[in-house]
Amino acid sequence: QVQLVEAGGGLVQAGDSLAIDCTASGGSFSNYNLGWFRQAPGKEREFVAAISRGGSTKQYAESLKGRFTISRDNIRNTVTLQMTSLKPEDTAVYYCAARRVPIMTTQATAYDYWGQGTQVTVSS
Repeated sequence: QVQLVEAGGGLVQAGDSLAIDCTASGGSFSNYNLGWFRQAPGKEREFVAAISRGGSTKQYAESLKGRFTISRDNIRNTVTLQMTSLKPEDTAVYYCAARRVPIMTTQATAYDYWGQGTQVTVSS
């Protein structure tokens, strides 16, 4: 079983950049597809980005393409979400998730393991 721990959230200004990380333990990291999701107050959890086991395939929410970049390091067992040109509407708790089945998906219910989340707040 994989344990996921996110870090790097915080309070930033609109237009700033921020990178958040997720570190995994307890499993074979390179055997999992990984994803980032976010949930704003009063809203449903939404897909942000996903990356395949080897990192060669990436998928993004259409509205976030060009501003967010997902990457992974299978030696350090980390997945990173680099966010640029942040907007107040990006404010949310950001979660990383791992999926055993090696098929890319945007569906939260398809992921098997979740971190506890990290808060990102963008002020205007």
